[in-house]
Amino acid sequence: MEEIVFDIRNMGVSYRKASSLPWKVNKFWALHDVSFKVRRGETIGIIGRNGAGKSTLLKVMADIIRPDQGTVDRADVTVTLQSISAGFDKRLTGRQNIFLNGILLGMSHKDVTKRLDNIIELAGIGTFIDEPTKTYSSGMLSRLGFAIAYYVETDVILIDETLAVGDEAFKKKASEMIKKKIQSHYTVILVTHSLELVGELCDRIIQIENGCSLPELPLNESLERYKNTCLTNN
Repeated sequence: MEEIVFDIRNMGVSYRKASSLPWKVNKFWALHDVSFKVRRGETIGIIGRNGAGKSTLLKVMADIIRPDQGTVDRADVTVTLQSISAGFDKRLTGRQNIFLNGILLGMSHKDVTKRLDNIIELAGIGTFIDEPTKTYSSGMLSRLGFAIAYYVETDVILIDETLAVGDEAFKKKASEMIKKKIQSHYTVILVTHSLELVGELCDRIIQIENGCSLPELPLNESLERYKNTCLTNN
């Protein structure tokens, strides 16, 4: 029997909205009815228009935020969220942030030390690695965040547009590296606007629209439905 890594049922996440009346609470439901299962070793593409709730879904799966309704059952697995919005302590150097972020992502100090040279080489920011990250450009921060997350050993990889980091040369390199990871033994959840990438790498597609997961369709039919949704709403 195939192992179920995630079993998400009728899951929803709400945020408070500012109100001019202090006694009135306004809620915005970023997600309000999401259901699907993930089996070990699958690569699943999460697609949807901007604001559909895709990034919020990954944060729930990474246990960064808790749902306000429904259930999220997760097997005993390690999960890493790879995002271009990786957080850094701007007062610390790049090297110090590698240790900080690596440990926050589940690596031991020994593991970070072992992979330190590889991370620095992949980030490609030269002597800036020993400068405070407040001096980094957004591209440098993105490359460093990608390099750290790439070397984390984990069972499940959640990818939030990581393939879009850096300049064209780095983007191509990062894309090829992620493709190799996806095609290995990992379980991968991929959020991207690249339908070509989804069609090439994913076993299944989950489409999120207005905070809801649509009924699942075969891969090509899912892509066509998404294209039609975008055309209809433009």
